[in-house]
Amino acid sequence: MTASYVLALSDTQVMITRCVRRSLRDPEAFFTALMLPVVLMLLFVYIFGGAINTGHGGYADYVVPGLIVLCAGFGAGTTAVAVATDMSSGIVDRFRSMPIRGSAILSGHIVASLARNLLATALVIAVGLGVGWRPDASPAKWAAAAAMIVLFILAMSWLAAAFGLLLRSPEAANAATFVLMFLPYVSTAFVPARTMPAVLRPIAANQPFTAVIETMRGLWMGHTSTGAAVGHEAWLAVACCAGILVASFAAASWLFRHRTAA
Repeated sequence: MTASYVLALSDTQVMITRCVRRSLRDPEAFFTALMLPVVLMLLFVYIFGGAINTGHGGYADYVVPGLIVLCAGFGAGTTAVAVATDMSSGIVDRFRSMPIRGSAILSGHIVASLARNLLATALVIAVGLGVGWRPDASPAKWAAAAAMIVLFILAMSWLAAAFGLLLRSPEAANAATFVLMFLPYVSTAFVPARTMPAVLRPIAANQPFTAVIETMRGLWMGHTSTGAAVGHEAWLAVACCAGILVASFAAASWLFRHRTAA
């Protein structure tokens, strides 16, 4: 059992290194993934922020959690394309002909996605502090917010991996994950739900992305834009992310076995 565990860990480490190097060898995509949050932060704070009244402090204090979620959605699209490319290029067949555990192939993509998204998140936080974001949170709340971010990124990464396995081409996988980048706009990421048309308010207030955003907002700023208690939003966010993570992991595992067996 111990030897099997060591071999599995070694295989996973090799696949993680491969996926990280692959990201670094595509500087255009890597640079875009890092610069997108910076551009969006400057766009929303300096161009749109003056026209938006959130009711609590400056707009920078409001928008940072939403940009973190948006960037995670963008990063998930990159993961879906990478998985679909591997499945369609024949490289997975070569891996499967070697003494490599199949689970290590997907794990490499997920860990690389987590690393890319955490780097983008750190950049969002740094730029946010530079443009006036002033969180009022204890170290414990910062740790809770970090845990929420990691759980959310893992859920989105496994969901993207499932998309990449389900669809037959990188282009189709990229198009399918567009919804992950669009949904944050129909949430409380950039404006409070109460400012939206009546038909959109219940969607914005009750979708999973809103729960994640409001949890981070409540932990960092001490209040939510929905008026709900931070604890309520946190339990809802954890339940949504855990549900997506479990369902996506199961779907991705089944799809990988099905496609490699075929």
